[in-house]
Amino acid sequence: MPKNRVQFQKSISIQDFINKYGTEDQCRKRLFNMRWPEGFKCPNCHHNKYCQLKSRNLYQCNRCRYQASLTSGTLFANSKLPLTTWFLAIYLITQEKNGISALELSRNLGVSYNAAWRLKHKLMQAMKERDDEYQLAGFIQIDDAYWGGVRRGSRGREAKGKRPFVAAVSINDEGHPIHMRFSVVKGFQKQELTQWAKTHLRPKSLAISDGLACFRGVDDTKSFHLAIVTGGGADCVELPYFKWVNTMISNVKNAMHGTYHAINNKHLPRYLAEFCFKFNRRFDLAKMIDNLIYSSLQTAPMPERLLKLAEVRW
Repeated sequence: MPKNRVQFQKSISIQDFINKYGTEDQCRKRLFNMRWPEGFKCPNCHHNKYCQLKSRNLYQCNRCRYQASLTSGTLFANSKLPLTTWFLAIYLITQEKNGISALELSRNLGVSYNAAWRLKHKLMQAMKERDDEYQLAGFIQIDDAYWGGVRRGSRGREAKGKRPFVAAVSINDEGHPIHMRFSVVKGFQKQELTQWAKTHLRPKSLAISDGLACFRGVDDTKSFHLAIVTGGGADCVELPYFKWVNTMISNVKNAMHGTYHAINNKHLPRYLAEFCFKFNRRFDLAKMIDNLIYSSLQTAPMPERLLKLAEVRW
C-alpha cells in the first residue's frame, strides 16, 4: 500500500527548529523581516531611515523621532513571555495533528496553565481571523453538525447543551478535499444559512447538501445549491456526495474529544478554527509555522478580558 505523501511528508525537526529560533535575537529578526519585508518604514511618516535604541527594544525614526515597537499592534503586544516561548508554542501547535491542550502546552513550555491558556487562545484567534478571509469555491459538500453532550429536557436538534455548526468541505476535480470550514451558527434556520453562504462561499460555487430545509438559504445567494434527500439513518453517512464532509466531522470530533478535557461552548469557534487552519495548510507542515507567525503579526492585540468573551461566530 503506497504511503500518503501528506501524512509522511518531512517537516522541520524540533532540533532544527531550536537551531533556527532558539534565541530571542533570531525570533526578533524573523518578525522584523516579516513585518517590514522591504526594510523598516516609520508608521508615522513612512521614512526608511532609523536607529535602534540600546536601552529598550525600540526603533526610532531619524526624521520624526517616532519610536516603534516590533510587536506593537500585533498579537505579541504587551506579552511578558519571551518570543522564544511564543515561537515554540507555534511549533508545537502547528506540528501536532490532533491538537495540544493548554495543560500539555504549559508543561512543554514551562509556564503556568493560565499563561498557556492565554497564549493558545490568542494563537487560535489568529488562526480563525486568517481563515475568515478565505471563501470556499468550486464543489462544496455541506452538512449540519453539533458539539456537546445532551442535557435533560428536549431531544434531537433542540437538545440543550449542544452547539450547532455548519461543516463545509471544498472538493477538487479529482474528488479530493482541498479546504474545509466549520462555522458555529445560532441555529439551522434558512436566514442564518443565507448569511453564512454570502460570507463564506465564493459566487457561482456549487454547494451540495442533504434535504435539511435550512440549506435552501444558499439558493438566495449567488451560489448554486443541490439538495440530495438522504432519508436519514446510518446508511446516509456512506453516500459519496457527503463522504468528505462526514469524514472531516468525525475526525475533528474524535481529535477534540481525545485532546481536550472540556471545551467551553462559547469558545468553540476558536477550537474549530484551529483544525481548519491546519487542515487547509497540511500540504506544507514547515511553512505552516511561518503562516501562523505572519497571521499573529496581522492580528490585533487580545487582552485577557477579550479572550474570555465569546468570540464572533464567523
